[in-house]
Amino acid sequence: MKIRSGANPFPRVGLVGPLPPPSGGMANQCEQLLRLLRSEGVDVELVRTNSPYQPAWVGRIPLLRAAFRLFPYLTHLWGVAGRVNVMHVLANSGWAWHLFAAPALVIARMRGTPAIVNYRGGNADPFLMRAPGYVQRMLAQVSMRVTPSAFLQRVFAKHGLSAEVIPNIIDLSRFSPRPPRLFGDSPHIVVTRNLEPIYDIPTAIRAFAVIKKTFVQARLTVAGSGPELANLQALVLQLQLDDSVQFSGRIDNASIPALYASADCMVNSSTVDNMPISILEAFASGVTVVTTCAGGIPDMVEHGVSGLLVPIGDDEAMAREVLRVLQNPEIASGLRQAGLAEAEKYAWSQVRAEWLNAYVRSATPGRAS
Repeated sequence: MKIRSGANPFPRVGLVGPLPPPSGGMANQCEQLLRLLRSEGVDVELVRTNSPYQPAWVGRIPLLRAAFRLFPYLTHLWGVAGRVNVMHVLANSGWAWHLFAAPALVIARMRGTPAIVNYRGGNADPFLMRAPGYVQRMLAQVSMRVTPSAFLQRVFAKHGLSAEVIPNIIDLSRFSPRPPRLFGDSPHIVVTRNLEPIYDIPTAIRAFAVIKKTFVQARLTVAGSGPELANLQALVLQLQLDDSVQFSGRIDNASIPALYASADCMVNSSTVDNMPISILEAFASGVTVVTTCAGGIPDMVEHGVSGLLVPIGDDEAMAREVLRVLQNPEIASGLRQAGLAEAEKYAWSQVRAEWLNAYVRSATPGRAS
């Protein structure tokens, strides 16, 4: 085992993951974890999986950009794995596993460094069902498997793998719940997911069309970017909503609290999910949440208590539940208070000891699971 320097009681950590931009669940969590661990005095070295291309024009050439990112990545991994006591690898399904997580675990093993796989993403079950056998063997060999939700813990158990739950982190200092505003007939509804098929933004837009029949001045802001933009804009025109739906594009982390502060309800229409940070952000902002019951969402949103759950793809149910919130201040107030209490469970003050303990256990021979 590598020796820690000085009097620092914590193992040295190699953190492997992406950073914004672009913003996203994993990148935002990696950025927050890096900052918060360092604030605790932990010696952390980051190996970024999405470093900017050097030179920038390389990023426009698919095969060349892969090579320009892969070789520096492997070199950096090799050096960091030789200096730290434990590697913390943020992992996802699909090609991201093969390109980033697998090399990190191979190099950690070659260097004799314990590794924690911090697995994320709602597609874990189909990925593990179809993945080559080496993926399961790698997962079985690591020091610890950590998921942010009981949902993914159950998925791992289904595939014969144990996992511990350490929840996502939300920086509550960034969000300030405001008193409910008097919106009259112009409530502001927000969607804060990327414009990708799995997030099923059309269902949210169709639900909004129903809501507009009751609240004629209602507004919808769709904050995100992605390949579905043109299709979504066409749907908005088809439903004659172009005067009340705004596609704001991706909003950076510094500006997202202001969006929630202006919102009266957040809707999430995803078809595949794990533990959406966007829901936690809405909770922390005192914004009521109406969401599908996809993946691990029911583990973090209790229907009728902290939020309202609807079936996947059911725009009528989504509209009905949003109207229920907007038309019943008492219901909205109860949901708001329960959401604020739920957000507290994900504060760094609640999560820090779990990560610090995981690093100590993994870096100590015979103590990791």
